[in-house]
Amino acid sequence: MLKRIDHTKMGSSDLGWLKSKFHFSFADYYNPSNLNFGTLRVINDDLVEAGTGFDTHPHRDMEIVSYVVNGELTHGDSMGNKRTLSRGHVQYMSAGTGVLHSEHNFGEELLRFLQIWIIPNKKGYEPNYGDYLFDWNDRKNKWLHIVSSKEGDAPIKINQDSNLFALELDKDQEIDFKVGKDRQAYLVQIEGSSDINSIVLNMQDALEITEEDIKIKALETSHFLVVEMKK
Repeated sequence: MLKRIDHTKMGSSDLGWLKSKFHFSFADYYNPSNLNFGTLRVINDDLVEAGTGFDTHPHRDMEIVSYVVNGELTHGDSMGNKRTLSRGHVQYMSAGTGVLHSEHNFGEELLRFLQIWIIPNKKGYEPNYGDYLFDWNDRKNKWLHIVSSKEGDAPIKINQDSNLFALELDKDQEIDFKVGKDRQAYLVQIEGSSDINSIVLNMQDALEITEEDIKIKALETSHFLVVEMKK
């Protein structure tokens, strides 16, 4: 089963320094019928102006993944980590029993990144941080496995049976993605436009996929993120 999510009908926020699209209920956007998709609790498509950002704030009991689309994202936290990531790079934080962190755009250009929250398989993990500077070419016309469970083989591992994949597909190229029995996936059209099983997605649209294989054709060069998980 497939369900297209039109980005123009998503929740949104404009704070001046921060403009966001909310795939699920978040902050002042609350929709009781759109709280999550399986263990996927949050995908926020954030635009952060230069010289601004999220000052230090707390999180707990959530697996948080940030995927940088454009610009520079600088992370700091109460565990002593400080890192700056750019296009295609990924950071992960297990908030566990509690952590303080900040996310800023100290660069000169607009920052766009996807903030992804996944519900862990249990509460009370020890907080943890990691990041990975993926080579952009590793997602050119092929799936790049960026996140998996602790039992999986992706470079970044989280406390949940979930997988994240990234892809840049050249115009007119095609690729498959399989979603088997008792599995589901949430696909984000980050950039470009595509035809997926005769459903057209435009930039910032999304697609819920339940127990169905898909074939993607890029109508223009396209950039995707997929979160695959147990149903």
